Amino acid sequence: MDVLSAAIAAVRVGQPTSNRLRAGSEWCYRFAPYEGAGFHVLLRGSGWLLPDAGPPVPLGPGDAVLVPHGSAHTLSATPDATGAVPFETAVADPAGRTEFLCGKYRLSRARRHPLLASLPEVVHLPADVGRHPELRAAIALLGSEVSDRRPGSATVVTGLLDLLLVYLVRAWLAEHPGTGWPQALRDPEVAAALEALHDHPEAHWRIEDLAARVGVSRATLARRFTALTGQPPMAYLAWWRLTTAARLLQDTDLPLPSIAAKVGYASQFAFSHAFKRRFGVAPGGFRAAR
Repeated sequence: MDVLSAAIAAVRVGQPTSNRLRAGSEWCYRFAPYEGAGFHVLLRGSGWLLPDAGPPVPLGPGDAVLVPHGSAHTLSATPDATGAVPFETAVADPAGRTEFLCGKYRLSRARRHPLLASLPEVVHLPADVGRHPELRAAIALLGSEVSDRRPGSATVVTGLLDLLLVYLVRAWLAEHPGTGWPQALRDPEVAAALEALHDHPEAHWRIEDLAARVGVSRATLARRFTALTGQPPMAYLAWWRLTTAARLLQDTDLPLPSIAAKVGYASQFAFSHAFKRRFGVAPGGFRAAR
């Protein structure tokens, strides 16, 4: 599994949702904080996204915005949030000149991948001609499906929303290639090491084995991996094993010994001890709370 797919799969909870709304000349909608990520696409007209912390973001037709950490914010016709009403109370104006597509992804903060944690509070992707054609295609298809419910639409919309999240994050990574996680995914050896750990968390990895697999010295891999991801390779592996275990506990009915083996623990006792230290609750309790 590639790293971005793994990062999203690790945190996804439930199904995403979306709404298409047409608004009149004066509109101002408030979005409360939530555990997940939100997005907005301005299909026509103009407006502003007003983060609670940060400068206003002007929006034009075709602009896409991702709010990756579920921060509170406002969408408004003007750069002023005064008089904002909850988005849930919005009433569509069929004659309105502004139309936008909004949605939410439910994502677990407890399992948040550092790649996603590294995203800024607001990811703004202007609709420049020729940039990110896959993102534009997904937006066009999603807008069509949401406005014209046809047979199979529920399945199509869910799939398009998943695609949209990948394309939004991918577009941001492409526009910030020189630092942190974007650079890690472009570094051949670090990216290869990440994929090896993601593909085989159950393996009995040692730093020297991982370095040999990707073709660099142990010291070189440790230095570059830590500099770009913020963690040494073996610390990242320990985190990824427990994050994968948490997902398996919530999404499957596999017995605890099987999950322990799948994520590289020799015994259920060792797994349970490590899991409780990381999440503050034993695996059985974590599963019961799903």
